[in-house]
Amino acid sequence: MPKDTCEVTCIHEDKVDRVKQQIKQQPFEKVTTIYKLLADQNRLQIAYALLIEEELCVCDIANIIGATTATTSHHVRQLHKAGIATFRKDGKLVYYSLYDSHIKQLISQAFSHMKEDSYHAV
Repeated sequence: MPKDTCEVTCIHEDKVDRVKQQIKQQPFEKVTTIYKLLADQNRLQIAYALLIEEELCVCDIANIIGATTATTSHHVRQLHKAGIATFRKDGKLVYYSLYDSHIKQLISQAFSHMKEDSYHAV
């Protein structure tokens, strides 16, 4: 069985220092929040539906994911709070869409990656 860890300790201080400085400058907490929200299957389905249709009302989203309007509203509210989705009101209806092209690319790339033959499940 191949060993996947170093057999000796060897610290490359220049690389370690450079990477640590870069890490300190990144908003890991915000990025983690986005990934945690999208790790929920219902919210990911909502985001994917919005990727396909661009804008959907809460009632349609609930029907698509097979959930109640209340549950769906909770999910889309969470996506909105995290900056993943945005909404607009039209009379008594609320329409949601993905916030920007970066979020669309993130979701699209994840699904494209899963379709690749080279993907290996962990």
